[in-house]
Amino acid sequence: MFAKRIFETEFSTALKEELESRGMSVRQLSALTGIPPTTLYKVLSGERDPRFSTVKRISGVFTPNYGKFIAVIAVKFLLDDVEGTRITCNGSEYRIKGYAAGSYEECLVAAVQARNDGASGIICAPILSSLVEKLVDIPVAIMKPESLTINSAAESLAKRL
Repeated sequence: MFAKRIFETEFSTALKEELESRGMSVRQLSALTGIPPTTLYKVLSGERDPRFSTVKRISGVFTPNYGKFIAVIAVKFLLDDVEGTRITCNGSEYRIKGYAAGSYEECLVAAVQARNDGASGIICAPILSSLVEKLVDIPVAIMKPESLTINSAAESLAKRL
């Protein structure tokens, strides 16, 4: 996915790969983004680094629109029960979309991905929330385990001691 790829390689490389994989020309991308073809050619050649506004417009073309949703970043098995559920708050309906992550780094990548996908907000573990808030420009809330969940985990652990 393009939004993830731009953090793994040069922007120009990620853009070339995305255009190739979609069979899209620079002129087509220009028409979709409103960015002049000459600017896109300079970015593709590495002659010019893209401005943030340029990156945003290009990413907007390649990023799917999920409608209004709240992202939940957690390990996969925790997401199974909530993925796709809907909540209504203040007259707006939001779908819950899970972003599986198994490490600290994957959580940060997932936060950026969720923001790029158009998340209205992000729910994550308390240990991540302060960093995620600095990384994205959307509201962040924490998951707080119920005491029943902690007690259940403690009982499970005690059986193995």
